Amino acid sequence: MSHAAGQAYLNTRVSVMSIRLFTPELRASLSQLSLPALAERFGLSALLDEQPSIAARSRAIEQSLIQVLLAELQVLAHPMSPAERALLLAWGRQYALFNLKALIRGKLHELDQEAIRANLFELPESIRLPLPELLRAENVLELLRQLESGPYHQIARQAREVYERQREPFALEAAIDQRYYTEIVRRAMGFHHQHLDSLRRLIGAELDRVALLWLLRFRFSYRLSPSETYYQLVPSMRRLTRERLLHLVNLDTFEQVIAALPPRLQTLLAGCQTISEVQQRIGHHTRHEARGVLARSQSAVARALAYLMLRESDLLRLFAVVQGRLLQFPEQAIRAALDLT
Repeated sequence: MSHAAGQAYLNTRVSVMSIRLFTPELRASLSQLSLPALAERFGLSALLDEQPSIAARSRAIEQSLIQVLLAELQVLAHPMSPAERALLLAWGRQYALFNLKALIRGKLHELDQEAIRANLFELPESIRLPLPELLRAENVLELLRQLESGPYHQIARQAREVYERQREPFALEAAIDQRYYTEIVRRAMGFHHQHLDSLRRLIGAELDRVALLWLLRFRFSYRLSPSETYYQLVPSMRRLTRERLLHLVNLDTFEQVIAALPPRLQTLLAGCQTISEVQQRIGHHTRHEARGVLARSQSAVARALAYLMLRESDLLRLFAVVQGRLLQFPEQAIRAALDLT
């Protein structure tokens, strides 16, 4: 298949799959559905199983939704070039890193293998970790050293070096997240102009969101110093560049940071008083940017990644509704999870 034919095929595939994204009307209706209705509408048979605990049912639903997302990732990746496929897999590896963090926490708390295994996701071969070997590791350092010999070697090496210096679980997980986003940026920057503009818009918006939320949490919730905070951040390809972040981390208050943001973000976040308000508004903005790329970009790989990011957001909202129903949360909390308030 020629490159042009491959792009046309992938664009068609993305357009067909895009009808699965939640419309505003569907999101509004989700808040009204009972557990049996949710199970029937989305094929969530585990919801109807009364035997396991609520935690077990919730875990089974989460696993099934992740499998839906990653199955769609594999469908989209199949006709791609090696560079395009590598970018999508780099994005999807966040779920392997959730497993890695669960393994690390289990080792730190000296849990047995079965207790750790209960907190791990089943993942496709293209992104999964070598779990049997990692479960047998005696401690965190041995676990990370074993991982350095495979496709996760860069993340494992950086995490090990940080842990050897600090022995801080927080710093270890932050290093894993930082390396994850750095790898996505590296993959994206390897594309030519026809793809790069759309990828810069899409990934840049996501990194703007992540960098700002990390900065606010590290500085004003965790009370880290400016230098400690800056060290943890990944500069954006768009608004929150390295120079901008260096200025923002040295400000003393939440309000000063919001006031010093680039004009577009400053307008978007004006009046926010809490990190949760910032998270809600900038998350909405990031999804808006992804919808723009999906609707108008000429780059098939950028559209595919935008679709996956929006699909993930929809499935996370669905999971929030399921959890809300299982735990009998008030209607207002469920509507808030659906961004309806």
